[in-house]
Amino acid sequence: MTSADPLAVKTLADEASALDAADPLRDRRDLFVGAETSLVYFDGNSLGRPLQATAGRLARFVQEEWGGRLIRGWDESWMQLPFDIGDALGRTALGAAPGQTVIGDSTTVLLYKLVRAAFDAAVAADPARVEIVVDRDNFPTDRYIVEGIAAERGGRVRWVEAPLDAGVDADALRSAVGPATAVVVLSHVAYRSGYLADAAALTRIAHDAGALIVWDLCHSAGSVPVQADAWEFDLAVGCTYKYLNGGPGSPAFAYLATRLQDRLAQPIQGWMGADDVFAMGPAYRPAHGMRRFLSGTPPIVGMLAMQDTLALLDEVGIEAVRDKSVALTSFAVRVADAQLAPLGVTVASPRDPSARGGHVTLSHPAMRAVTARLWTQDVIPDYRDPGGLRIGLSPLSTSFAETLAGLESVAVAVSAAQAEA
Repeated sequence: MTSADPLAVKTLADEASALDAADPLRDRRDLFVGAETSLVYFDGNSLGRPLQATAGRLARFVQEEWGGRLIRGWDESWMQLPFDIGDALGRTALGAAPGQTVIGDSTTVLLYKLVRAAFDAAVAADPARVEIVVDRDNFPTDRYIVEGIAAERGGRVRWVEAPLDAGVDADALRSAVGPATAVVVLSHVAYRSGYLADAAALTRIAHDAGALIVWDLCHSAGSVPVQADAWEFDLAVGCTYKYLNGGPGSPAFAYLATRLQDRLAQPIQGWMGADDVFAMGPAYRPAHGMRRFLSGTPPIVGMLAMQDTLALLDEVGIEAVRDKSVALTSFAVRVADAQLAPLGVTVASPRDPSARGGHVTLSHPAMRAVTARLWTQDVIPDYRDPGGLRIGLSPLSTSFAETLAGLESVAVAVSAAQAEA
């Protein structure tokens, strides 16, 4: 998707109209609940809008599967559902062959499982590898998990410094890894700045140092193409309630390369990860493949909604979604430069689209108050310290006109905040 011809555009409103008219995904917006209203939704990178089809799916499940089949549903489909949906997600969004992706627990629990399993395997192979490498601006859960595992397992954390308006690059990672590195934990898209890491290059750097790498895909899955197999990922975790529209608290996914699945031992041993789930034997024997990374009963109701988004992604293709994402964020940056920069607002995200994920952060000391004001006006961004208002643009449900209207409201709110100061 390309920008409108600048010679044919007289105003930002004209540009938004031209971009919407040329958008090959414009009709998909009508598939989402609430997209027809005047509300401006800038927080799809925290919680995506539901698809209208999901209401019917959930109702049918209650009436036909849960209500009609009852406990028989486990034998008929539910036991296999975490793997079937995982494979669909791997195919449409992760570039992953079947048998490597599963829907399971929360992001936090899955991240703990994979980082701990990777750390234990690395130490078992080489006791000198006791460091977990993570950047100081990674999402809090990632940092907290890493610190907890290091303390629990007698390891230590090696911190990488990264600028708040960017993220970890090759030079920064090379300076942090070495013979003591067991595991590297990085986010593909930085939660604060939207910086898009070169995942293939950083994975090679970790491997060259003899380490395993765990990727956090929370802000990229469903928005930015991932090639987990081609880029030789080891492990990855991501949530499903952002660009995959799984709903509040929908369960996360885990990816493990086939070559590692029977080598790693997950630390939360539960009945669902046993080799014979219903044997109820006296000793735990892990299943082969991805089942061993399950623990308890799968959250079936929580994983239903994402199937509609995965079907839509399968139809349109993740590359088309990425094209729309780049066009949306680039337009947002142009509007910010034109209407917000004169008010002292700066763009705290990479300006190069190839280094930017699906959201843009706008920085100003008044943004906490601005965000609160906007929410009362049905303009919904979110806020991240220090002074960052995040514009999360979901390509399938966000229009250019909506983006312009929201940013114009941001300008009014910033002006009001300055007048009150």
